[in-house]
Amino acid sequence: MSNDLNQEFVGDYVIGLDAGGTRTRAVLATAEDGRLLGEGAAGPGNALTVPVPRLTDHLAEAIGQAVPQAARARVVAVSGGFAGATAASTEEPGHVNARTALTAALRRLGIPADRVRVCSDIEAAFASAPGTPADGLALVAGTGAVALRITDRSSTATVDGDGWLLGDDGSGFWIGRSAVRAALRMADGRGPTSVLAGSVGQALGVPAEALPGTGDWSRAHREAYRMHVLPAVMSELPIRLARFAPLVVDAAGEKDPVAEGILDEAAEQLTDTVRALNPAPGERIVATGGLLGPEGPLTAHLTARLHPLGLTLDWVPDGCRGAVALARLAYDGDDR
Repeated sequence: MSNDLNQEFVGDYVIGLDAGGTRTRAVLATAEDGRLLGEGAAGPGNALTVPVPRLTDHLAEAIGQAVPQAARARVVAVSGGFAGATAASTEEPGHVNARTALTAALRRLGIPADRVRVCSDIEAAFASAPGTPADGLALVAGTGAVALRITDRSSTATVDGDGWLLGDDGSGFWIGRSAVRAALRMADGRGPTSVLAGSVGQALGVPAEALPGTGDWSRAHREAYRMHVLPAVMSELPIRLARFAPLVVDAAGEKDPVAEGILDEAAEQLTDTVRALNPAPGERIVATGGLLGPEGPLTAHLTARLHPLGLTLDWVPDGCRGAVALARLAYDGDDR
């Protein structure tokens, strides 16, 4: 998809936004049929953690890339899915920050801001499913993990999403932390042998002589391993533990029992998260996040657990198409 600055812009257009914790995406589409015409990207869009002036800049940059000057006056509706915001309450800080920044960005670009809809990035992802569903369950499993019940296109119940310190069970962070825990437990003699000790150690720059599998892994070498791993991990933000999740996937591919057990437990945690929303058999679950995509490492594990409950996953890559669909509904007079 690309922007053609020379094309003639006729008809009406809508803008959809997916503003997450790492980047903000904007897409331009026709109001009539949702056909995508342009896209842009910029920095983080979390409405609670990114200051409003910076959030405004990121939104203006992404929208400016997606919407050529000639099309801006013909934009009839804008919908944004923001991390840290929700459609359920227009007075909570994330919603207020998102709407303030989005309105300012649109005005900066000369785009009408008459019909602006703000929701969470998860609500937008849910709407990205075929048919733009209004009701069902949404499950996110990426760096973090959370499940929502969506009613009339707004979140009405939340399970987990409590962050690295208190929750996000079964997430990429949870898997990465489990990898390092397994490596340390092997090193100090509390846990079983696993290739994770070697791969985690290599990722953290442990000296070769202190790695397992390079000779006699004596107590002295184990102590050297621990004394290198602990400071290396503690010097980084805790959420960075998510970067070790791929090591677990690789190790499970080699039939490492510890790694296989971590993935099984992660899937079980996500199943418990879904089950807490009391899903009805056959109820739709829209899933997003890197752990649950077509090639996601937890997809098969979770699918097997949900099948006895009469549940299946309907995966979407992000919330852009959902945001476009919600903008088109706003244009048609459905502002729910």
